[in-house]
Amino acid sequence: MSDSDSGEPVQKKAKEISKPAPDCWEVAEGALFGLGNPLLDISTTVSEDFLYKYDLKADNAILAEDKHKPMYDEMVKNVDVQYTPGGATQNSLRIAQWILDKPNQATFFGCVGKDEFATKLLEKAKASGLNVNYEENEKEATGTCAVLITDNLSRSLCANLAAANCYTSKHLDKNWDQVEKASLFYSAGFHLTVNPEAMLKIAQHSYDKKKMYCFNLSAPFLSIEFKEPLLKLLPYVDYLFGNETEALVFSEQQNYGTEDLKEIVKKISEEEKKSEKARIVVITQGEDPTLVYEGGEVKEFPVIPIKEEDIVHTDGAGDAFVGGFLAQLIQGKDIEECIKCANYTANYCIRQSGTSINCRPDFK
Repeated sequence: MSDSDSGEPVQKKAKEISKPAPDCWEVAEGALFGLGNPLLDISTTVSEDFLYKYDLKADNAILAEDKHKPMYDEMVKNVDVQYTPGGATQNSLRIAQWILDKPNQATFFGCVGKDEFATKLLEKAKASGLNVNYEENEKEATGTCAVLITDNLSRSLCANLAAANCYTSKHLDKNWDQVEKASLFYSAGFHLTVNPEAMLKIAQHSYDKKKMYCFNLSAPFLSIEFKEPLLKLLPYVDYLFGNETEALVFSEQQNYGTEDLKEIVKKISEEEKKSEKARIVVITQGEDPTLVYEGGEVKEFPVIPIKEEDIVHTDGAGDAFVGGFLAQLIQGKDIEECIKCANYTANYCIRQSGTSINCRPDFK
């Protein structure tokens, strides 16, 4: 990829993204950039009674309240747990970096504490080849996320952001050269709860320099409780990701008047857009086909079949899906190839415990 500061080759490629791409771009160092909430995931299998005790729901994602905080100690003391690097954006970039298979092609910004958990996160991220630039907060501990898996493989996420909630624009400004270096940007919607101004600044830069900006709806509550900053960011979004539940809640909040997902992806694509590039919307539906609105039509892409006995759990599958997609998008590949890789990485993830990377990729 030449001249990543100007972003012009990326703009040209984005307009041609629906056409076959016989060759791919050579991905420059730092070409893929993410801003998000770095968390240490604490994963374990629990009963339905455990969810009820802490007023949690299966297949949902929320921010921790005071009533949830004793849960973390109970998990660590009473249940076998696994610690893995987490945070939706960081997960996706780790997976993208894994597929790209060359160190430092992806860069991640976020805030952590000055503690052992931060050290673990940094070690894991760097081991995957990700270029991590953490802001350190001396007062708050590194954020954690309870990943609660029930017997039917449903998962409930409860994030205690802690230091992740303290990311400042000062850190972004100080390291702006790494933003200038990038040509594709991605953030999960969770960072809207932290520093939407920083997200908007990056999105504006992406628009000004004719680069690409990608965003994920991430959780139903964001379309409700953080609707205003989400809608401020949306006009800059070139690629929007989400799952069926998130799309339905967004539709309700926007008064689309329909629960037809094919109609919803069309309406999201047609929301106000700053650039002339049409917004591409990608909505996953678990084991059902992924819906993509591109070029004025809805396309359906089946997922890779998997036997129930091969599923470890589905936590992180959505993050892995986006990571695989971005790894191809940054190379200028077409939608079909992006989805193919996204399905590969999601399928790999649900065969592992957590968003773990245990081998070299064999995606072809």
